[in-house]
Amino acid sequence: MTLPPFPPAHGTPLMLEPDLRLVLAPNPSPMTYWGTNTYILGTDALAVIDPGPDSDAHLEALLSCQTGGARITHILVTHAHKDHSPLAARLSRETGAAIYAFGPAHAGESETMQALRAAADVGGGEGIDPTFQPDHILADGESLQIGDHHVTALWTPGHLSNHMCFVSGDRLFSGDHVMEWATSLISPPDGDLAAFMASCRRLLEHDHRIYYPGHGTPVTAPRARVETLLAHRQKREGDILKQLKTTGGSAAELAARIYTDVDPALLPAASRNVLAHLIDLAQKGRVTHADPLAEDTVFHVSENP
Repeated sequence: MTLPPFPPAHGTPLMLEPDLRLVLAPNPSPMTYWGTNTYILGTDALAVIDPGPDSDAHLEALLSCQTGGARITHILVTHAHKDHSPLAARLSRETGAAIYAFGPAHAGESETMQALRAAADVGGGEGIDPTFQPDHILADGESLQIGDHHVTALWTPGHLSNHMCFVSGDRLFSGDHVMEWATSLISPPDGDLAAFMASCRRLLEHDHRIYYPGHGTPVTAPRARVETLLAHRQKREGDILKQLKTTGGSAAELAARIYTDVDPALLPAASRNVLAHLIDLAQKGRVTHADPLAEDTVFHVSENP
């Protein structure tokens, strides 16, 4: 399969396959790359996957895809972040299409993250869309018939607890769970590293031809990319433990010591990823902390790992 040139112009539909178009939202940033990829799946009944940010221009671009009698009938949302879900409500009002997702932003949150949210001051909340509410809650493994297309929802928590991927044939729409250009931000308690790793391993049980992510180019070697992401997280865990064997540190201090070759503007996000690892390592008993858990808590290697 030969992919068309990337990135497409904002608002101009890019044909990826005969039944699939991409409309790039006008929200480029260090965390969204060129912007959010909104996908239009189908030829008659159309499913919009990740309508994107609340943008008048992007709304008009999506509505303009209804040509030749084709109509938007379903709106699928991978997760409730402000670069993916806010336009869903307006698009639904304009088209009458129902919104489908796993649930609001914190749906599916693990007991560990619920307890963390209730008892600790670890920050988080970056980019959450607190008003998002789907019309229909999708269960893990539930399928929808959208025109000629059979779409199955896979719950893949980690980046966010309500994150879902969508499968159509041999294609997987991977949201922010698996991307080619970057790894996912995991920011506790909204993000959960243990859940992310489990979701990656679950994807390895399937054999998809291609992933269409929420940002950046399609992932044309999905299995290799997922294996790389797992290896990357395992290496990062090793980096953290190595640093802590030298001296203790907070998530921000460890990020500065480990991420020595990144844009300083990205260090806050790196710190959140490190904190996710530290919380996971503390759950496993491999690191300890004396003070109550918070963003600036200092961690040490456990004496009895």
